[in-house]
Amino acid sequence: MNNMSMVTEFILMGFAGPWKLQILQTGLFLVIYLAALMGNGLIITITSLDPCLHTPMYFFLRNLSLFDICLISAVVPKSIVNSLTHSNYISFLGCVTQAFLVAFSAATEFFLLTVMSVDRYAAICHPLHYEVIMNRSTCVQMSFFSCLTGGFLSMIHTAVTFTLSYCESIEIQQFFCDISQVLAISCSENITAEIVFILISAILDICCFICIIISYTYIFSTVRKIPSTEGQSKAYSTCIPHLVVVVLFLSTALAAYLKPILASASFTDLILSAFYIMLPPSLNPVIYGLRNKAMKVGLEKLTTKFLSKENLLFFQT
Repeated sequence: MNNMSMVTEFILMGFAGPWKLQILQTGLFLVIYLAALMGNGLIITITSLDPCLHTPMYFFLRNLSLFDICLISAVVPKSIVNSLTHSNYISFLGCVTQAFLVAFSAATEFFLLTVMSVDRYAAICHPLHYEVIMNRSTCVQMSFFSCLTGGFLSMIHTAVTFTLSYCESIEIQQFFCDISQVLAISCSENITAEIVFILISAILDICCFICIIISYTYIFSTVRKIPSTEGQSKAYSTCIPHLVVVVLFLSTALAAYLKPILASASFTDLILSAFYIMLPPSLNPVIYGLRNKAMKVGLEKLTTKFLSKENLLFFQT
């Protein structure tokens, strides 16, 4: 077998175990997926319809929620369908698409998290110049650059992976088309280029993480000077959960991608992958949106408008 065109499908091994355990895993995936869709969908709707939330912070939050939905939707529905139908097959094109969407969504999301930390730095450390620094044009450019960079890196990452040769083994030791596990079943003798690209991506992620840490170092230094204890508590309650999600997202992603490519997959790898695929999309709405007072007010406005007398009369008729 000399080229990839002769491979028409892969097998996603996923979570092995008794049928009852697989049903439990499927049910858990479904609950988390629906919760992520509902939470992120609410954030997108509220920040789009409420004029009071048309600010840089909520602009980035809306984009983050969009990519959260894309990330979890690229993996979980297919995994649920495979479990229910007892079919672990995925087509070649489906695998390429899934691998690209996961890489694209995850990379862009991390870039947006970095941009959001810069936005918070500007808002807290330079409040008088905030509107000049984070004007609409700058926000659009930063968001577009995040998407463009994430898409470019993911396209190269996916293209290099799926132009390798694959022989007899088509079993991917994951519940989705994870690029590191796809590389593990390649029979190409030289995968150095892809490994180097993975390391470059990891270095770029670490640079973004360093940028986030520097931003929050300045933020915490400024917050400590706030005379009001209530003001300090409010700032810390916003910043610390953000850092927790960033650390969790980056650590699980790096653990999944920097392990030896040719090492055998373990149950821990599946758990780590599930964490960085499903945890950020399900936690981000709670941390960045639904705990926010302005978001709660926006939700109340939306609920009141939807349940107004005119709408109730419309549904009754």
